[in-house]
Amino acid sequence: MQPPAATPSMDELRRTFREAGLSFTHQRMVLYRAVQEMRSHPSPEAIYEKVRGEIPSISLGTVYKNIRAFLDAGLLREVSPHHGTLRLETNLEEHHHLVCTRCKTIVDLEETDLEPVRLKCQLPGGFRVDRYNVEFRGLCASCAKMSELS
Repeated sequence: MQPPAATPSMDELRRTFREAGLSFTHQRMVLYRAVQEMRSHPSPEAIYEKVRGEIPSISLGTVYKNIRAFLDAGLLREVSPHHGTLRLETNLEEHHHLVCTRCKTIVDLEETDLEPVRLKCQLPGGFRVDRYNVEFRGLCASCAKMSELS
C-alpha cells in the first residue's frame, strides 16, 4: 500500500506544474491537492464534491478539463477504464490493484507483491508494450462479510 503523501507546499505545486508545462492556478492547486488527499482512487465526481466546499462556483466540466490536463501532463494516472467511471490516482510508481467487484473499492498492490509477468506470445503487428498493470478482482472484506450474511 502506498503511504499517505504529505500535502505539497505552494512552492512544490508551482514547481510540479511548471515542470509539467501547466500554468499554476488556484483551481488547479485545489483540485490537485484534493486528489492527493483523497488517496482512494477518486472519480471526478468525488473530487468535484470535495472541492465545492472551497470553490463553490466550480463546475464539473472544469474538474474534468483540469483532470484531463493532469493526465496529459503525467501528474495523474487513470486506474482502469473498466469500472464504469474514470478513477484517478497520484501513485505514479509501477504497481497493481485489487478491485472489489461489488463496491468498486480499489487498493494498490506494490510491484514487488507479484511475480514477474511475461508475455509468452509474439505481439501482432509490431505492437509495443510500454507499461502494464495487473488487476485482481473479487470482494473486499466488508462486501465478503455482507455476502456471508445474506
